[in-house]
Amino acid sequence: MERTLKVTNVLSDPTRFNIYQYVIKKRKEVTVNEIAEEFGIHANVSRLHLSKLEDINLLVSYSQKTGKGGRPSRLYRLSNEVVELNFPHRDYKMLSAISLETFAELGDIGRKALYDTGRKYGAKIMERYQTPTTTDLTVEQKLQILEDAGTMLGLYPDFTYFPNKNTITFHVNNCPFKEVALKNQSMVCKMHNEFIQGMFESLFSGIELVETENILQGCENCTYVAKFSVI
Repeated sequence: MERTLKVTNVLSDPTRFNIYQYVIKKRKEVTVNEIAEEFGIHANVSRLHLSKLEDINLLVSYSQKTGKGGRPSRLYRLSNEVVELNFPHRDYKMLSAISLETFAELGDIGRKALYDTGRKYGAKIMERYQTPTTTDLTVEQKLQILEDAGTMLGLYPDFTYFPNKNTITFHVNNCPFKEVALKNQSMVCKMHNEFIQGMFESLFSGIELVETENILQGCENCTYVAKFSVI
């Protein structure tokens, strides 16, 4: 509970919360000056916000020489700490681990059920974005819907559309299942792929989704290529 209160207190500041969101989405080191410029604040204020996030272990920092002499630059990056705010405490991580182990022990039948459920829930999460005119949207508008939904889910995706190829490439900049996936990477990543497939299928026809990079394999993000039928 003490940990939860500390995190809640630090993230209750809107600017600080937005800075944390910015670092999550970028997934690269940031500097005090970069944050100051991005959010229009003084460097001392930027340093204070970053230090507060580091105090609760959401960020870690280290010094790096600039090669130009003078004081080393201080870089901040995401830690491996995950924000979990529950009142009262609920251990959903343990429940996830138990569920995954149960699916695994059921063999191929269990894995298929997990993947099918992942796809179903991917489509289900998109229901709140469906309207009678959804089918009339442009590709760009559909991608905006996917970006909004993905951000809400903590994926922080970004998309690039290639009209002449009916192809979309996109990055998932944050893995919401990272802690569980460390012990069940193959199953969790496959389930997550099916989840994203379900999201796409709610807006596009004939989607073929291929993962080309994976955060858990040391890449900066999970990268996908999605091909779809002509609209």
